[in-house]
Amino acid sequence: MRAHEAGALHAEGYGGPPQWLPSPRDVNELMPQLWPGHVRRDEQGRLEVAGVDAVALARDFGTPAYVVDEDDFRSRARAFRDDMNAAFGAVCGGADIYYAGKAFLCTAVAQWVAQEGLFLDVCSGGELAVAQRVGFPAERIGMHGNNKSVAEIEAALRYGVGRLVIDSFDEIERVARIAGDLGVVAPVMIRVTPGVEAHTHEFIATAHEDQKFGFSLAGGQAYKAAERVLAEPGAMRLLGLHSHIGSQIFDTSGFEVAARRVLGLQARIGRDHGITLPELDLGGGFGIAYTSEHHPLTAAQLGAQMAGIVERESRAEGIEPPRISMEPGRAIAGPSTFTLYEVGTVKDVELDGGLRRTYVSVDGGMSDNVRTALYEADYSCTIANRSSEAGPALSRVVGKHCESGDIVVMDEYLPADLTPGDLVAVPGTGAYCRALSSQYNHVPRPPVVAVRDGRARVIVRRETVDDILALDVAD
Repeated sequence: MRAHEAGALHAEGYGGPPQWLPSPRDVNELMPQLWPGHVRRDEQGRLEVAGVDAVALARDFGTPAYVVDEDDFRSRARAFRDDMNAAFGAVCGGADIYYAGKAFLCTAVAQWVAQEGLFLDVCSGGELAVAQRVGFPAERIGMHGNNKSVAEIEAALRYGVGRLVIDSFDEIERVARIAGDLGVVAPVMIRVTPGVEAHTHEFIATAHEDQKFGFSLAGGQAYKAAERVLAEPGAMRLLGLHSHIGSQIFDTSGFEVAARRVLGLQARIGRDHGITLPELDLGGGFGIAYTSEHHPLTAAQLGAQMAGIVERESRAEGIEPPRISMEPGRAIAGPSTFTLYEVGTVKDVELDGGLRRTYVSVDGGMSDNVRTALYEADYSCTIANRSSEAGPALSRVVGKHCESGDIVVMDEYLPADLTPGDLVAVPGTGAYCRALSSQYNHVPRPPVVAVRDGRARVIVRRETVDDILALDVAD
């Protein structure tokens, strides 16, 4: 969807609900696929996660707050680890699952990932520092980034990361020089853009040629990059190729095309240089259910389909299937978390054609979830502090920031008796919400609260105004 150039009021279909959003029979009903596994309504109608209700969470930690169901996060991590290993076991001995830290990373999450036996993908010196702080095993870390600094590359090599994903010819020279200075051999993969258009928003489709990541297959760039790496055997060891086609993807057709093209290049490099490249990374981007319109595949379904693709395409190229790795982030973190807000104002707005929309303003907004403004992302929400007997009212949940685009939930049916002081919860906010958060309007960022077995604890504290002012340097 694109905004009309004359403004949203002129856009086709403006004013009514989207086709995928039916009016509910019961505004209190929870759709299980949208919520963490341990969320339910208690006897009082309050939203409850792992034995702790929303009213208690708001009282003890304030709002807004990101609330993580720790066991849900861990179970999703284990599902990818176990189901992918099972699917790829007979094909290439298993699969290595790298949790994509860019989705959401803090020291507690890094510890969970390590304890559940996953690998970790980082893409900056800051994310690497989180891993180092908890002693994450270096050999289980991969480092991305299209513009890694000298300091970041040096830090990664000194720590001994298991792989650096190379993104440019400049970086090849940079890594070779730094590895030589340190007296180490850098294990590297080459990021390839295979020319696959993922069916997703253009800003999160990352495998078409006209974008900043990787080496294009067109014009032989990726092949030339491999030759450059292989020409530096004392400084770099080429593990294989890496491909990532985008985010929020719901089928494996794009992966099939990408795997065919990248395996073709991997086979060509092997034949021409008399070597075997032992690894292939197919990236991540697996979608989750933000609303009832989304129907994601399970880890087991993804594994079965992708293992079949790799086996088939490897056989067609006449090579042994390489060891596969993948990088789920959103699919693990996203569904495990909801954001809890307090309602500040409720007002009805009359629209053309006799339509009416209820605007529900909450105490957060685009500073804690910019995805709606950035990607036109859809979310769901529910009343969290009570159940309601009122009928449904088509609502738009908006934030407190000085932007008309400060929208948290574009369209949702909420109880018609919603009032200031009520709590609302927005599911699916574990990925790219805290990670993309800001201090816009000098609004402090919310805490991250993990809940497990009836106990809630802060794993990232709430930012304060003093934190923000501490960055100012007086004249």
